[in-house]
Amino acid sequence: MREIVSGELKRASPSQLKDICGEIREEILSAVSVCGGHLSSNLGAVELTVALHRVFDFPRDKIVFDVGHQCYAHKLLSGRVGAFRTLRQEGGLSGFPKRGESEYDCYGTGHAGTAISAALGFAKARDLKGEDHAVIALVGDGSFNNGLIYEALNSLKILKTNVLIVLNDNGMSISETVGSMAAVLKEMRSAGEGCGGEELRGSCCELSGRADAIPAEDVRLFEHFGLRYMGVVNGHDMGELLASLEQAKAALKEGSVLLHVHTRKGFGHAFCENAPTETHGVGSGGGTEYSAALGEELARLAEKDKRVIAVTAAMTDSLGLRGFFEKFPGRAFDVGICEEHASILCASLAAAGMRPYYAIYSTFLQRAYDEIIHDVCAQALPVVFCIDRAGITGRDGETHQGVFDLSYLSLIPNLTIAIPKDIAEFRAMLRMSIHMDGPLAIRYPRESTEGAEQPESSLEMGKFEVLHSTMSDIVLLAAGERCLHIARRVLWRARREGLDATLINARFLKPLDEGLLSAIGAHTVITLEDNVLIGGLGDAVSRFYRSSGKKIFSFGYPDAFIPHGAVGDLMREYGLDEDAVLACIREHYARR
Repeated sequence: MREIVSGELKRASPSQLKDICGEIREEILSAVSVCGGHLSSNLGAVELTVALHRVFDFPRDKIVFDVGHQCYAHKLLSGRVGAFRTLRQEGGLSGFPKRGESEYDCYGTGHAGTAISAALGFAKARDLKGEDHAVIALVGDGSFNNGLIYEALNSLKILKTNVLIVLNDNGMSISETVGSMAAVLKEMRSAGEGCGGEELRGSCCELSGRADAIPAEDVRLFEHFGLRYMGVVNGHDMGELLASLEQAKAALKEGSVLLHVHTRKGFGHAFCENAPTETHGVGSGGGTEYSAALGEELARLAEKDKRVIAVTAAMTDSLGLRGFFEKFPGRAFDVGICEEHASILCASLAAAGMRPYYAIYSTFLQRAYDEIIHDVCAQALPVVFCIDRAGITGRDGETHQGVFDLSYLSLIPNLTIAIPKDIAEFRAMLRMSIHMDGPLAIRYPRESTEGAEQPESSLEMGKFEVLHSTMSDIVLLAAGERCLHIARRVLWRARREGLDATLINARFLKPLDEGLLSAIGAHTVITLEDNVLIGGLGDAVSRFYRSSGKKIFSFGYPDAFIPHGAVGDLMREYGLDEDAVLACIREHYARR
């Protein structure tokens, strides 16, 4: 794709703008087919992004993307065409807005619900500095489930500043948007579409005419927050978009505006339009996933135990729970992008005698930290956190790496933390969890191997598993499937050189297997974890042995935010290096 400069965009005729949208859409399709990434969400926002760049003057004007799943067209219109095929590759463009990447990215995002708060901050700073530019928050309807949005709206009148909130409403987050606000927006879309119809292929209604058709109580909902409501706008009709954005820009001089734009996720590509959930995120690899095992095993548990409940925060399909939701609709709850609320819901369900299983990505569980501590663990309630995408996740970068959970969970009293070595052990842990009296966190990466079938009786709470025993003076303690794979490779290479080590599956970080650790006579202990070193397995083992005279060598990640790239490459670069572990063993033998 050629580079499109701002002047060309502002001079372009309607037909030329349509051609530009086509160029952008083809470039996104082509790049994502190679690099992976968020496809359908970006395709649906092309016309809206082009119109925003036409009407406003970026980077002088500021735009904050909520989550950032729809920022690819923005990158292509801001001088990054030449680098676009490096999207989500190590050293290349981020899949999300990133301040260090371009002056057009004024604020880094990656989690939902933050854009309006950030926009208010930029707007207030503008006012205090006596500057004069527009501040825009581009927010998807899925984010309107998140409580942060309403905390920000609640302070809009207090801060006495003006922002434009563009609501990109396609009825979807990853899956279909759920909840009461989703119903309100759907009602507004339906009333405001008038002549445009569900297909969004054209429009013949004026903006004001559409607004008049929307139920007054729905408009007042936004007016109570201090917003002038404008909409519903056809997000794929360039003429209508440009007219409504110009009108909103002028209205910003008087106060804050919410412009309600209706788009179709995956627009312009028939397959994506018909499968918006499946094409939300397109990967560049495959393989067996823990999520499939979670859905299967929870369904088996639910058949035997009517207390079993599955809870997720807008991630039903990604976490393997679609089958459970279809089979047990009365015991399956998708609460939308509301991670804190989901945690308290699980806590109260458990307090009432149910057995809730809360499936969530590691990076999103961070958002519910206060509720994990005070609502679940302080009350010692039997909630099971099924933590997917733990460890380095790769292409989505800093905002999505799941490398902190062992650390932020390990300091919480009453919480058991389990790290399965494969899917079979994961299934056994799930079966074991039904009998537990307190909270349990099971953390695992995306991909896996099945492993040998493992009876529940083979697991004992807080007990490690010795996989290879030797008289060597070296012990390898590996937590989780990835680390055990590295440790096995290291051990295989070491034994070819006449060296050896005991290998232990450190499958519980908490409680730590102090009995086995006390029985270890080896002088050198090496730990491996797919987590930052501060507060993780290495820290726990070092504390246990602090006065023993043993030498502890810990392999994990440094005190840093890990950027995007291939999982294996990042693991090696940031600390989980097979060669480095083997060198540690060689050095030990050389000192003997």
